Amino acid sequence: MEILLLLTYAAICICIFKLFKIPLNKWTIPTAVLGGVVIIGALVFAMNYNHPHSKSAVRGFISTPIVPNVRGLVIDVPVEANVPIKKDTVLFKIDPEPYQFKVNQMQAALDLAKAQVDQMTQLVAQSQAAVERATSERDRTKQSFERFSKTAASGAVSANEVENKRQIYLGAEASLDEAKANLAMHQLERDSQVHNVIPEHQAALSKAQFNLDSTIVCAPSDGYVTQIKVRPGMMAVSMPLKPTMVFIPNQKHFVVASFRQNALQRLKPGYQAEIMFPSIPGKVFTAEVSQMFPALGEGEFQASGTLMETAEYAKNKRGLVPVMLTITDDMSDYTLPDGIFAEVAVYSEHLEHVALLRKILLRMKSWENYIYLDH
Repeated sequence: MEILLLLTYAAICICIFKLFKIPLNKWTIPTAVLGGVVIIGALVFAMNYNHPHSKSAVRGFISTPIVPNVRGLVIDVPVEANVPIKKDTVLFKIDPEPYQFKVNQMQAALDLAKAQVDQMTQLVAQSQAAVERATSERDRTKQSFERFSKTAASGAVSANEVENKRQIYLGAEASLDEAKANLAMHQLERDSQVHNVIPEHQAALSKAQFNLDSTIVCAPSDGYVTQIKVRPGMMAVSMPLKPTMVFIPNQKHFVVASFRQNALQRLKPGYQAEIMFPSIPGKVFTAEVSQMFPALGEGEFQASGTLMETAEYAKNKRGLVPVMLTITDDMSDYTLPDGIFAEVAVYSEHLEHVALLRKILLRMKSWENYIYLDH
């Protein structure tokens, strides 16, 4: 662009010198050269500041690491790489036998606990019947004792007979208390089994069933899996640091560009932009600044047991500013893999007429992508 401006300025100077018959001497030539340096330099610097450009841009995307919930041997990988799939499509399967054994074990324990509840319910029923019989016996002996006590004053029965009836009544009362205690004990055991033991076994069975279901790993959403490296016979582990697959969900693509901090005041959401992809020579696409990141990694500090050193941030004093952009043109006719590089120019509302230079320069660089050599 600078060469084009110089050639244009030189042509204008030649025309002026020829048209007005200006003599070539030690005053006119340096004046023309110095004027060209000042004018072209001012245009270039104004363009760079008010309409910043970035060579470090990339078409961004968000990936989802696939980490299984359980550990096991991979037995099947039915999904195909780079083929669009729907949500809940099976990605791969883990050997379910160890987890099926656990489910069977927990199911057997739950069935045994339920059978014990049935037995305890029967014991409660038997204890309830025993309480009713003991109550009836206590009431009968009580009535007999009271009847003998009333007739003892007339001499119809002896004191020994009254005492005998009294002892029988007290024995029946003791038997009733024992029957009530047995009933309370059996009810407590049954309630404990129902409210504690069975829920515990049910929770263990649910967990075992969840682990069994987790042996079939499915797609979390619509998208595709790329670069599949897992094969049957490999061991899949439930570790976030070691994903088994990389899943790319369907999403609206964006571009992230890195700009110099000098032009930060000319980068605001809503500003128009243009993007040039080296993979699409001769084409420039319109875009819009969608987001400015409020924090930079160069200035991040975390709590630790050591003091902060100036060298930690001094070495990053010239860090670039990431800016997110959204492409507004239709890109459906072009083949662009996620993560491809690009160049971006942002046009601010300041010195708008200078933006023409940036647009010309961006299109010239786009046409240059047709020319390259591979040896």
